[in-house]
Amino acid sequence: MSPVREQSDQDPDELTSPSSFAQLMALERLEDTEVLNASTLGPEKVERFRSLAAPYPPGQGTRSFGGHVYAQSAYAASKTVGKGFVVHDMTGTFILPGRLDVPYFYAVRHVRDGFMYCTRAVDARQDGRIMFSCLCSFKRDEKQRIFRHQPSPVQERYQSVLAGKRPEDQAVSPSIDADWWIDGVREGNISEREFPGLDVRKIDMKDYNKTKAIQERPEKYRQLTQYRLKGLPDADPSVTISQMKEMDQAGDYDNLYACAHMYSSDKNSLLLIPRSLGIKHWAEMASLTLTVIVHQHGEALRMVDWDTSPTEDSGLALKWFIQEGWTPQSAENRAVHESYLWSPDGTLIATSLQDSLLRLRKLGRENL
Repeated sequence: MSPVREQSDQDPDELTSPSSFAQLMALERLEDTEVLNASTLGPEKVERFRSLAAPYPPGQGTRSFGGHVYAQSAYAASKTVGKGFVVHDMTGTFILPGRLDVPYFYAVRHVRDGFMYCTRAVDARQDGRIMFSCLCSFKRDEKQRIFRHQPSPVQERYQSVLAGKRPEDQAVSPSIDADWWIDGVREGNISEREFPGLDVRKIDMKDYNKTKAIQERPEKYRQLTQYRLKGLPDADPSVTISQMKEMDQAGDYDNLYACAHMYSSDKNSLLLIPRSLGIKHWAEMASLTLTVIVHQHGEALRMVDWDTSPTEDSGLALKWFIQEGWTPQSAENRAVHESYLWSPDGTLIATSLQDSLLRLRKLGRENL
């Protein structure tokens, strides 16, 4: 268990951004508290955590990647549930832009503890201000497979795009997936930071999306990205690979993997929207709310292939997953991004739904 310390808003040691996803999500446990429930006048348990790594800043900006606080909120909540509970649904609201120079403090409130489901409410703060708030639900595996259906696998529908191309040979997903940024990097005018936690590759969909039928129907525009874990699934250097395999197969890392899929779902997600609409310049873009529903637990969720000989420096063979993204609607300075997250064998493991702000010109007063 992590050491317990009193909570403080004083700046910690300089925050670093490790490449490994497990290290990026690492948390320090703080003292638990009890708060008064006004309806029952009884206490509610609140467990507290502090982030240990700096989030990633997209582009050259000073705001943190929203997927970091989203995924880490779920990871903090997972530290408060019993063994066998894995996150299956989370809806969060982005309240203020995240900072890079101070840690996140997570307050996880126990909303309900049931036999099959349990619910947590999480507030993420920086310098005492709530930056992000969410409800996160967990469930046990009911070990019943009575019914199941899903769309046709992405690997079948886009076989002509994916066939014969290794994920490692695809272009690394840019920090900002906009032509002006990509051109600046290519010309040497912009330095590209490495995206921590996951290796994310952008599949070239230009030929698919340039057809007249798709250009006239933005909701049919598609972007595919492939992603895999960076680093080991355990941040403890004393844990051996054989021990990791046992823990992985026992489900000990399932919540970490779920958080990795959540983290990836927000990578360049909103930037698909102006591309599909043919918009090259905008004044503001920001996430408002994000929901991720995890449909499959167990092996479909896990990111290490123990049956394949390792080819990575980490000593593990890591699975490549695919995100299929699109935008179904836009209006009133807002737009929606949706996506499916697919396992290598074509299992639909999660769906994301994101409401976003999109403004083509700035307002004459404070915008949010």
